[in-house]
Amino acid sequence: MAETQVRMLKRYRDEVVPAMMKQFEFKNVMQVPRVEKVVINMGVGTAVQDPKTMDAAVKDMTTIAGQKPVVTRAKRSIAAFKIRAGMRIGCKVTLRGARMWYFLDKLFNVTIPRIRDFGGINPNSFDGHGNFAMGLKEQLVFPEIEYDQIDRIRGMDIIITTTARNDEEARGLLKALGLPFRAEGAPAR
Repeated sequence: MAETQVRMLKRYRDEVVPAMMKQFEFKNVMQVPRVEKVVINMGVGTAVQDPKTMDAAVKDMTTIAGQKPVVTRAKRSIAAFKIRAGMRIGCKVTLRGARMWYFLDKLFNVTIPRIRDFGGINPNSFDGHGNFAMGLKEQLVFPEIEYDQIDRIRGMDIIITTTARNDEEARGLLKALGLPFRAEGAPAR
């Protein structure tokens, strides 16, 4: 996956940077916000009863991200959930560089349009520092996942970290890259 093949990165350099320089009146190209990394996190609460579900979750995430995830472990024991410190409870993967751009291209142009009853992404899911978080309810929306091969439906969180100074710049960046935000005032589905 050479950098020259990633069309989202080419679009960022050729279209998004000039448009954002004009929109936000940046004087220098280095002021334009860029995407630093994408973190995909999948909590697997059922791994407490059945440890084999963690292996299936790791396999699904490897297929989705194109990179092997890190298994996350519980930091402390919680008796109410039958969790002991050190138990495997989830997995996460951090994407940077060409893999990140490829994943964003696939997410914006293929995966999100496959979501059932999709009305747009909530434009208020920013953290105040230019980072965006969204959740998916099932891994089946990714084209690599085959319906017959999964054991259960799992959701995941996707966090896009940018160098934007505020939410307005980050929203402009992600909108220019093609993230379909819901119109202001539109009802959530």
